[in-house]
Amino acid sequence: MTLTEVLLTEADANYALTERLMRRVRDDELSWTPSAGKNWMTMGQLLMHCASFGSGKAIRGFVTGDWGAAAEDSTEHDHVPPPEALPSVKTVHEALELLAADREVARGSILAAGEANLLGRKTTAPWGGPELCLFQQILRMIAHLAQHKGQLFYYLKLMERDVNTSDLWGT
Repeated sequence: MTLTEVLLTEADANYALTERLMRRVRDDELSWTPSAGKNWMTMGQLLMHCASFGSGKAIRGFVTGDWGAAAEDSTEHDHVPPPEALPSVKTVHEALELLAADREVARGSILAAGEANLLGRKTTAPWGGPELCLFQQILRMIAHLAQHKGQLFYYLKLMERDVNTSDLWGT
């Protein structure tokens, strides 16, 4: 198995499981947040984050070096805005469409990276962090989606939905 195949397998699994969990949400639940604690994203913001900022665009940025104009003056503080500043989807259908598009961006970017570049090219994120090989940066972006997939899983648990380990890991 090549490194490209490892990345594609991990990305595909996380996108598929995220989609499956998103399908368990209803449109009238998009404003829901956990009742304990503070600074939570709403369900709609979480779905938007998974679907639009989960992996694909960042993977494309690492592969192409093009982060867009907004990233030129980006700082770590800008990268992680407070929850009230985050956009939300208006419907679950919108989230599913955005997630499917992001998945295609991620897959296309992974394929475009080139096997030799995955270990041979070092890169950093515009928001900071260590310089790592392209493989590690892409893997971290897949892990970012996986982390928010886990957050979605626990949101559903807190909403007393019948979700279990197979919903989280696909086993």
